[in-house]
Amino acid sequence: MDKVRIGLIGLGNIGRFHADYLLAGKISRAELTAVSDAVPANLERYKSLPAFSKGGDLIRSGLADAVIIATPHYFHTGLGIDALGQGLHVLVEKPISVHKADCERLLAAHTNPKQVFAAMFQMRTDPRYKKLRSLIQTGELGTLVRMSWIITDWFRTEIYYASGGWRATWKGEGGGVLLNQCPHNLDVVTWLCGAPSRVNGFCQLGRYHHIEVEDNVTAYLEWPNRATGVFITSTGEAPGTNRLELCGERGKAVLENNTITFTRNDTSMFEFSQKAKSGFAKPDVWNVGIPFDNTGGQHTEVTQNFVDAILDGTPLIAPAREGVASVELANAILYSALEGRPVELPLDGAAYEQKLTQLIAGSRFEKKVVAGGAEDMAKSFNR
Repeated sequence: MDKVRIGLIGLGNIGRFHADYLLAGKISRAELTAVSDAVPANLERYKSLPAFSKGGDLIRSGLADAVIIATPHYFHTGLGIDALGQGLHVLVEKPISVHKADCERLLAAHTNPKQVFAAMFQMRTDPRYKKLRSLIQTGELGTLVRMSWIITDWFRTEIYYASGGWRATWKGEGGGVLLNQCPHNLDVVTWLCGAPSRVNGFCQLGRYHHIEVEDNVTAYLEWPNRATGVFITSTGEAPGTNRLELCGERGKAVLENNTITFTRNDTSMFEFSQKAKSGFAKPDVWNVGIPFDNTGGQHTEVTQNFVDAILDGTPLIAPAREGVASVELANAILYSALEGRPVELPLDGAAYEQKLTQLIAGSRFEKKVVAGGAEDMAKSFNR
Protein backbone atom coordinates (compact mmCIF):
# COMPACT_ATOMS: atom_id res chain seq x y z
CA MET A 1 0.00 0.00 0.00
CA ASP A 2 1.39 3.41 -0.96
CA LYS A 3 -1.75 5.46 -0.31
CA VAL A 4 -4.38 5.09 2.40
CA ARG A 5 -8.00 5.15 1.26
CA ILE A 6 -10.00 6.86 4.00
CA GLY A 7 -13.72 6.54 4.59
CA LEU A 8 -15.38 9.22 6.70
CA ILE A 9 -18.34 8.24 8.86
CA GLY A 10 -20.34 11.23 10.10
CA LEU A 11 -20.70 14.54 8.26
CA GLY A 12 -21.81 16.91 10.97
CA ASN A 13 -19.72 19.96 11.85
CA ILE A 14 -16.49 18.12 12.71
CA GLY A 15 -17.00 15.53 9.97
CA ARG A 16 -17.26 18.24 7.31
CA PHE A 17 -14.09 19.79 8.71
CA HIS A 18 -12.23 16.48 8.24
CA ALA A 19 -13.69 16.03 4.76
CA ASP A 20 -12.62 19.49 3.64
CA TYR A 21 -8.96 19.15 4.56
CA LEU A 22 -8.81 15.64 3.12
CA LEU A 23 -10.33 16.80 -0.16
CA ALA A 24 -7.95 19.77 -0.21
CA GLY A 25 -5.03 17.34 -0.26
CA LYS A 26 -3.58 18.45 3.08
CA ILE A 27 -2.81 14.85 4.09
CA SER A 28 -0.05 13.27 2.04
CA ARG A 29 -0.35 9.66 0.85
CA ALA A 30 -4.07 9.58 1.65
CA GLU A 31 -7.36 10.26 -0.10
CA LEU A 32 -10.98 10.47 0.92
CA THR A 33 -12.71 7.67 -0.99
CA ALA A 34 -16.15 7.33 0.64
CA VAL A 35 -18.47 9.11 3.06
CA SER A 36 -21.40 8.12 5.22
CA ASP A 37 -24.12 9.94 7.12
CA ALA A 38 -27.65 9.06 8.22
CA VAL A 39 -28.91 12.50 7.15
CA PRO A 40 -29.29 12.68 3.34
CA ALA A 41 -28.78 16.46 3.26
CA ASN A 42 -25.31 16.05 4.77
CA LEU A 43 -24.26 13.96 1.77
CA GLU A 44 -25.27 16.55 -0.82
CA ARG A 45 -21.96 18.43 -0.95
CA TYR A 46 -20.02 15.18 -1.52
CA LYS A 47 -21.81 13.90 -4.62
CA SER A 48 -18.51 13.11 -6.32
CA LEU A 49 -17.80 10.40 -3.72
CA PRO A 50 -19.48 7.06 -3.03
CA ALA A 51 -21.95 7.76 -0.22
CA PHE A 52 -23.68 5.54 2.29
CA SER A 53 -26.53 6.14 4.71
CA LYS A 54 -25.12 3.54 7.12
CA GLY A 55 -21.60 3.47 8.46
CA GLY A 56 -21.59 -0.32 8.44
CA ASP A 57 -22.17 -0.30 4.68
CA LEU A 58 -19.16 1.95 4.14
CA ILE A 59 -17.07 -0.29 6.40
CA ARG A 60 -17.97 -3.33 4.24
CA SER A 61 -17.78 -1.54 0.89
CA GLY A 62 -14.17 -2.38 0.16
CA LEU A 63 -13.59 1.29 -0.67
CA ALA A 64 -11.56 2.15 2.43
CA ASP A 65 -8.45 0.92 4.18
CA ALA A 66 -9.18 3.13 7.17
CA VAL A 67 -12.06 5.09 8.63
CA ILE A 68 -12.44 8.30 10.59
CA ILE A 69 -15.44 8.07 12.92
CA ALA A 70 -16.99 11.50 13.52
CA THR A 71 -20.55 10.61 14.49
CA PRO A 72 -22.48 11.52 17.66
CA HIS A 73 -20.73 9.97 20.63
CA TYR A 74 -22.80 6.89 21.33
CA PHE A 75 -22.08 5.50 17.84
CA HIS A 76 -18.31 5.57 18.33
CA THR A 77 -18.24 2.26 20.18
CA GLY A 78 -20.33 0.16 17.81
CA LEU A 79 -18.84 1.59 14.63
CA GLY A 80 -15.31 1.27 16.02
CA ILE A 81 -15.86 -2.38 16.97
CA ASP A 82 -17.36 -3.06 13.56
CA ALA A 83 -14.51 -1.39 11.65
CA LEU A 84 -11.83 -3.15 13.69
CA GLY A 85 -13.63 -6.44 13.18
CA GLN A 86 -13.54 -5.88 9.42
CA GLY A 87 -9.78 -5.31 9.50
CA LEU A 88 -9.79 -1.54 8.96
CA HIS A 89 -7.55 1.00 10.62
CA VAL A 90 -9.54 3.39 12.81
CA LEU A 91 -9.23 7.01 13.89
CA VAL A 92 -12.05 7.94 16.27
CA GLU A 93 -13.08 11.45 17.26
CA LYS A 94 -13.26 12.46 20.91
CA PRO A 95 -14.51 11.03 23.17
CA ILE A 96 -13.64 7.51 22.05
CA SER A 97 -16.82 6.36 23.84
CA VAL A 98 -19.43 7.90 26.14
CA HIS A 99 -18.42 5.98 29.26
CA LYS A 100 -15.60 3.83 30.57
CA ALA A 101 -17.39 0.49 30.13
CA ASP A 102 -17.92 1.20 26.43
CA CYS A 103 -14.30 2.34 26.12
CA GLU A 104 -13.22 -1.04 27.47
CA ARG A 105 -15.49 -2.87 25.01
CA LEU A 106 -14.07 -0.84 22.14
CA LEU A 107 -10.46 -1.35 23.16
CA ALA A 108 -11.06 -5.08 23.62
CA ALA A 109 -11.97 -5.28 19.93
CA HIS A 110 -8.49 -4.11 18.95
CA THR A 111 -6.79 -7.51 18.89
CA ASN A 112 -4.63 -7.15 15.78
CA PRO A 113 -1.48 -5.10 16.46
CA LYS A 114 -1.11 -4.48 12.72
CA GLN A 115 -4.29 -2.41 12.77
CA VAL A 116 -3.68 1.22 13.70
CA PHE A 117 -6.21 2.50 16.24
CA ALA A 118 -5.89 6.18 17.11
CA ALA A 119 -7.87 8.94 18.82
CA MET A 120 -8.33 12.53 17.68
CA PHE A 121 -6.66 14.39 20.54
CA GLN A 122 -5.17 17.21 18.51
CA MET A 123 -4.29 19.38 21.50
CA ARG A 124 -1.32 17.06 22.03
CA THR A 125 0.16 18.68 18.91
CA ASP A 126 -0.24 22.19 20.33
CA PRO A 127 3.21 23.74 21.00
CA ARG A 128 1.97 25.31 24.25
CA TYR A 129 1.03 22.01 25.84
CA LYS A 130 4.06 20.24 24.40
CA LYS A 131 6.26 22.87 26.06
CA LEU A 132 4.51 22.42 29.40
CA ARG A 133 4.90 18.66 29.11
CA SER A 134 8.62 19.16 28.45
CA LEU A 135 8.96 21.29 31.61
CA ILE A 136 7.48 18.41 33.59
CA GLN A 137 9.32 15.55 31.91
CA THR A 138 12.73 17.22 32.05
CA GLY A 139 12.31 17.93 35.76
CA GLU A 140 12.34 21.73 35.40
CA LEU A 141 9.19 21.97 37.53
CA GLY A 142 10.22 19.22 39.90
CA THR A 143 7.55 17.22 41.69
CA LEU A 144 4.10 18.58 40.83
CA VAL A 145 2.08 19.71 43.83
CA ARG A 146 -0.88 21.55 42.30
CA MET A 147 -2.78 21.94 39.06
CA SER A 148 -5.49 24.50 38.33
CA TRP A 149 -7.35 24.94 35.05
CA ILE A 150 -10.13 27.48 34.66
CA ILE A 151 -11.49 26.80 31.17
CA THR A 152 -14.76 28.71 31.01
CA ASP A 153 -14.45 30.22 27.53
CA TRP A 154 -16.49 27.40 25.97
CA PHE A 155 -19.48 29.74 25.64
CA ARG A 156 -22.37 28.18 23.72
CA THR A 157 -25.71 29.76 22.84
CA GLU A 158 -29.14 28.25 23.19
CA ILE A 159 -29.39 27.65 19.44
CA TYR A 160 -26.20 25.58 19.57
CA TYR A 161 -27.93 23.08 21.83
CA ALA A 162 -31.14 23.27 19.80
CA SER A 163 -29.30 22.48 16.57
CA GLY A 164 -29.42 18.71 17.11
CA GLY A 165 -31.81 16.39 18.90
CA TRP A 166 -28.91 14.35 20.28
CA ARG A 167 -27.06 17.28 21.79
CA ALA A 168 -26.96 17.73 25.58
CA THR A 169 -29.23 14.79 26.38
CA TRP A 170 -28.46 11.69 28.44
CA LYS A 171 -29.69 9.44 25.66
CA GLY A 172 -28.10 11.24 22.73
CA GLU A 173 -24.81 12.51 24.11
CA GLY A 174 -24.40 11.02 27.57
CA GLY A 175 -23.36 14.31 29.14
CA GLY A 176 -22.65 17.97 28.52
CA VAL A 177 -19.58 20.16 28.73
CA LEU A 178 -17.41 17.40 30.21
CA LEU A 179 -18.10 15.00 27.35
CA ASN A 180 -18.42 17.42 24.44
CA GLN A 181 -16.20 20.46 24.92
CA CYS A 182 -13.71 19.23 27.53
CA PRO A 183 -12.43 15.79 26.46
CA HIS A 184 -9.40 17.54 24.97
CA ASN A 185 -8.73 19.52 28.15
CA LEU A 186 -9.18 16.45 30.34
CA ASP A 187 -6.86 14.54 28.03
CA VAL A 188 -4.24 17.27 28.47
CA VAL A 189 -4.66 17.11 32.27
CA THR A 190 -3.93 13.37 32.33
CA TRP A 191 -1.26 13.67 29.62
CA LEU A 192 0.61 16.26 31.69
CA CYS A 193 -0.10 15.16 35.25
CA GLY A 194 -1.14 11.51 35.05
CA ALA A 195 -4.45 10.10 36.21
CA PRO A 196 -5.78 11.40 39.54
CA SER A 197 -6.73 8.90 42.23
CA ARG A 198 -9.70 10.75 43.75
CA VAL A 199 -12.31 13.16 42.41
CA ASN A 200 -14.95 15.34 44.02
CA GLY A 201 -17.22 16.84 41.40
CA PHE A 202 -19.83 19.59 41.59
CA CYS A 203 -21.95 19.83 38.45
CA GLN A 204 -24.96 22.02 37.72
CA LEU A 205 -27.37 20.54 35.19
CA GLY A 206 -28.91 23.00 32.78
CA ARG A 207 -27.91 26.08 34.76
CA TYR A 208 -27.45 28.29 31.72
CA HIS A 209 -29.33 26.44 28.97
CA HIS A 210 -32.50 24.47 28.36
CA ILE A 211 -30.72 21.11 28.62
CA GLU A 212 -30.73 18.17 31.02
CA VAL A 213 -26.98 17.67 31.35
CA GLU A 214 -24.12 19.61 32.96
CA ASP A 215 -23.12 23.04 31.65
CA ASN A 216 -21.30 24.32 34.76
CA VAL A 217 -18.63 22.26 36.58
CA THR A 218 -16.14 22.59 39.40
CA ALA A 219 -14.03 19.54 40.26
CA TYR A 220 -11.44 18.89 42.96
CA LEU A 221 -8.77 16.32 42.06
CA GLU A 222 -6.18 14.42 44.09
CA TRP A 223 -3.18 12.46 42.77
CA PRO A 224 -1.43 9.48 44.42
CA ASN A 225 1.53 11.70 45.45
CA ARG A 226 -0.92 14.03 47.29
CA ALA A 227 -0.82 16.68 44.57
CA THR A 228 -4.15 18.46 44.21
CA GLY A 229 -6.02 20.14 41.40
CA VAL A 230 -9.07 22.16 40.49
CA PHE A 231 -10.83 21.94 37.12
CA ILE A 232 -13.51 24.55 36.40
CA THR A 233 -15.48 24.72 33.17
CA SER A 234 -18.71 26.09 31.75
CA THR A 235 -20.54 26.74 28.48
CA GLY A 236 -22.61 29.56 29.91
CA GLU A 237 -20.01 32.06 31.10
CA ALA A 238 -18.91 34.99 28.94
CA PRO A 239 -16.31 36.26 28.29
CA GLY A 240 -14.84 33.33 30.20
CA THR A 241 -11.29 32.48 31.24
CA ASN A 242 -8.65 30.06 30.03
CA ARG A 243 -5.85 29.84 32.59
CA LEU A 244 -3.76 26.75 33.31
CA GLU A 245 -1.38 26.70 36.29
CA LEU A 246 1.11 23.97 37.08
CA CYS A 247 2.93 24.32 40.38
CA GLY A 248 5.93 22.17 41.25
CA GLU A 249 8.67 22.22 43.84
CA ARG A 250 10.92 24.15 41.44
CA GLY A 251 8.41 26.81 40.43
CA LYS A 252 5.14 27.65 38.73
CA ALA A 253 4.21 27.64 35.03
CA VAL A 254 1.16 29.59 33.85
CA LEU A 255 -0.44 29.42 30.42
CA GLU A 256 -2.83 32.27 29.71
CA ASN A 257 -3.48 34.58 26.75
CA ASN A 258 -1.30 32.38 24.55
CA THR A 259 1.72 33.07 26.77
CA ILE A 260 3.67 30.75 29.07
CA THR A 261 5.35 32.34 32.08
CA PHE A 262 7.62 30.33 34.36
CA THR A 263 8.47 31.62 37.81
CA ARG A 264 11.40 29.35 38.70
CA ASN A 265 12.62 28.79 42.23
CA ASP A 266 16.37 29.03 42.67
CA THR A 267 16.15 25.84 44.74
CA SER A 268 13.55 23.26 45.62
CA MET A 269 10.89 24.76 47.89
CA PHE A 270 10.98 21.54 49.92
CA GLU A 271 14.72 21.82 50.55
CA PHE A 272 14.51 25.56 51.17
CA SER A 273 11.78 25.09 53.78
CA GLN A 274 13.89 22.58 55.69
CA LYS A 275 17.08 24.65 55.65
CA ALA A 276 15.80 28.23 56.00
CA LYS A 277 16.79 30.19 59.14
CA SER A 278 13.82 32.57 58.91
CA GLY A 279 10.11 31.77 59.15
CA PHE A 280 9.23 34.27 56.39
CA ALA A 281 12.04 33.55 53.93
CA LYS A 282 11.25 32.49 50.36
CA PRO A 283 13.41 31.01 47.62
CA ASP A 284 14.83 33.47 45.13
CA VAL A 285 13.07 33.24 41.79
CA TRP A 286 13.66 33.86 38.11
CA ASN A 287 10.80 35.16 35.98
CA VAL A 288 11.10 33.49 32.60
CA GLY A 289 9.03 33.85 29.46
CA ILE A 290 8.89 30.46 27.75
CA PRO A 291 9.03 30.75 23.95
CA PHE A 292 7.28 28.25 21.70
CA ASP A 293 6.72 27.77 18.01
CA ASN A 294 3.03 28.50 17.50
CA THR A 295 2.58 26.26 14.44
CA GLY A 296 0.97 23.08 15.76
CA GLY A 297 -0.78 21.00 13.12
CA GLN A 298 -3.89 20.22 15.19
CA HIS A 299 -6.31 17.83 13.38
CA THR A 300 -4.27 17.55 10.21
CA GLU A 301 -1.15 16.59 12.18
CA VAL A 302 -3.01 13.82 14.02
CA THR A 303 -4.52 12.53 10.77
CA GLN A 304 -1.15 12.67 8.99
CA ASN A 305 0.38 10.80 11.92
CA PHE A 306 -2.41 8.19 11.59
CA VAL A 307 -1.58 7.71 7.92
CA ASP A 308 2.17 7.58 8.63
CA ALA A 309 1.55 4.96 11.34
CA ILE A 310 -0.33 2.80 8.82
CA LEU A 311 2.29 3.12 6.06
CA ASP A 312 5.53 3.47 8.03
CA GLY A 313 4.85 2.26 11.57
CA THR A 314 5.31 5.77 12.99
CA PRO A 315 4.40 5.94 16.73
CA LEU A 316 0.97 7.45 17.32
CA ILE A 317 0.50 10.87 18.90
CA ALA A 318 -2.68 9.64 20.59
CA PRO A 319 -3.21 5.86 20.70
CA ALA A 320 -6.88 5.03 21.25
CA ARG A 321 -6.06 3.16 24.47
CA GLU A 322 -5.02 6.50 25.99
CA GLY A 323 -8.45 7.93 25.15
CA VAL A 324 -10.04 6.11 28.06
CA ALA A 325 -8.32 8.43 30.58
CA SER A 326 -10.29 11.55 29.64
CA VAL A 327 -13.56 9.60 29.47
CA GLU A 328 -12.94 8.05 32.87
CA LEU A 329 -12.14 11.44 34.41
CA ALA A 330 -15.26 13.03 32.90
CA ASN A 331 -17.38 10.12 34.11
CA ALA A 332 -15.87 10.30 37.59
CA ILE A 333 -16.53 14.05 37.97
CA LEU A 334 -20.14 13.65 36.89
CA TYR A 335 -20.68 10.48 38.92
CA SER A 336 -19.33 12.20 42.02
CA ALA A 337 -21.71 15.11 41.52
CA LEU A 338 -24.71 12.86 40.91
CA GLU A 339 -23.90 10.67 43.92
CA GLY A 340 -22.96 13.61 46.17
CA ARG A 341 -19.68 12.05 47.31
CA PRO A 342 -16.03 11.76 46.29
CA VAL A 343 -15.17 8.98 43.83
CA GLU A 344 -12.02 6.88 43.82
CA LEU A 345 -10.20 6.07 40.58
CA PRO A 346 -9.98 3.69 38.79
CA LEU A 347 -13.70 4.27 38.30
CA ASP A 348 -16.14 1.38 38.52
CA GLY A 349 -17.21 1.49 34.88
CA ALA A 350 -20.15 -0.85 35.37
CA ALA A 351 -21.56 1.25 38.23
CA TYR A 352 -21.34 4.42 36.15
CA GLU A 353 -22.94 2.72 33.16
CA GLN A 354 -25.82 1.66 35.40
CA LYS A 355 -26.21 5.24 36.65
CA LEU A 356 -26.27 6.58 33.09
CA THR A 357 -28.85 3.95 32.11
CA GLN A 358 -31.04 5.11 34.99
CA LEU A 359 -30.73 8.75 33.87
CA ILE A 360 -31.76 7.82 30.35
CA ALA A 361 -34.71 5.72 31.54
CA GLY A 362 -35.89 8.43 33.92
CA SER A 363 -35.56 11.34 31.50
CA ARG A 364 -38.74 13.27 30.74
CA PHE A 365 -36.88 16.07 29.01
CA GLU A 366 -38.49 17.44 25.86
CA LYS A 367 -36.15 19.21 23.48
CA LYS A 368 -37.05 21.64 20.75
CA VAL A 369 -34.81 21.26 17.72
CA VAL A 370 -34.10 24.28 15.52
CA ALA A 371 -32.37 23.81 12.18
CA GLY A 372 -29.22 25.89 11.77
CA GLY A 373 -26.52 26.41 9.19
CA ALA A 374 -23.12 24.76 9.15
CA GLU A 375 -20.80 26.10 11.81
CA ASP A 376 -17.12 27.00 11.44
CA MET A 377 -15.55 24.42 13.75
CA ALA A 378 -12.22 26.27 13.72
CA LYS A 379 -13.75 28.80 16.12
CA SER A 380 -13.61 26.18 18.87
CA PHE A 381 -9.98 25.08 18.36
CA ASN A 382 -6.72 26.29 19.94
CA ARG A 383 -7.69 26.09 23.58
